[in-house]
Amino acid sequence: MTATAVPTRPAALAPSWDDEPTGGPTTRAREWCSDVAVLTWRNLIHVRREPAQLSDATVQPILFTVLFVYIFGSAMVLPGGGTYKAFAIGGLVTMNLTTASMGTAVGLSSDLSTGVINRFRTLPMSRSAILAGRTISDLLAATLCASIVLLTGLVIGWRPDHGITGVVGGVAVAVLFAYALSWFTACIGLLVSDPESAQAVGLVILFPLAFLSSCFVPTQGLPSVLRTIADWNPISAVAGSCREIFGNPNPAGAVDIWPAQHPMAMALLSSLAILAVCVPVASHLLQKRTTD
Repeated sequence: MTATAVPTRPAALAPSWDDEPTGGPTTRAREWCSDVAVLTWRNLIHVRREPAQLSDATVQPILFTVLFVYIFGSAMVLPGGGTYKAFAIGGLVTMNLTTASMGTAVGLSSDLSTGVINRFRTLPMSRSAILAGRTISDLLAATLCASIVLLTGLVIGWRPDHGITGVVGGVAVAVLFAYALSWFTACIGLLVSDPESAQAVGLVILFPLAFLSSCFVPTQGLPSVLRTIADWNPISAVAGSCREIFGNPNPAGAVDIWPAQHPMAMALLSSLAILAVCVPVASHLLQKRTTD
């Protein structure tokens, strides 16, 4: 007697991020948060295995702080008095967080060029969780970077006049701006073809912006055109906010323009504006790069 083969039903394909979401809003929100947490942890594991990735958030802040305070600061006279050491720390926090945000562009571009994100497409995860996981892990790196600048400042004699509350407030403003910039650099990483290009483009854009600001010198001594650019540069507003919240000298407060008179408002509005523009743009670019 010959056995009759019984046709078997093909196994259902595992859901992917191109499938329609299932479940109610609460379920989808919980799953999205879980995806973000997993991807954030994945990025942190990469850093643990390759600590050199954190050099821009650990070694660079120490070098820049010592370099600018002891070499450039020795010849600097601030309008209205005050020590350059007290003036510089707020700018150094801002500058280091600005340049460290380029890591988002490099990380995303690397994941795209190595095919990691293509592997994610086969998994039941949210597409937007990739961007959120990357920017949140870089947010943690930015917090570490700011902490190292402040610790280095304390070692060399800097003191915040407004105590620990001022330190926390200043770091919060700077880290929010760094988080907004990470979404901007995410757009760069999604537009270029490889990590090297992402690094180069980010460097060309962010370094001039960081130096054409009040991070290291008061804007009063700049030529008129450069002074106008520096006074309206959001990075100047963030640096000025940090100085005022720390209780340190902020010569820009004597400049009679709105961003200099209200640096915290300018810093917060700039951060929110960058997020409002770059979050949807980055999401669109990721969808475009990962759609067959």
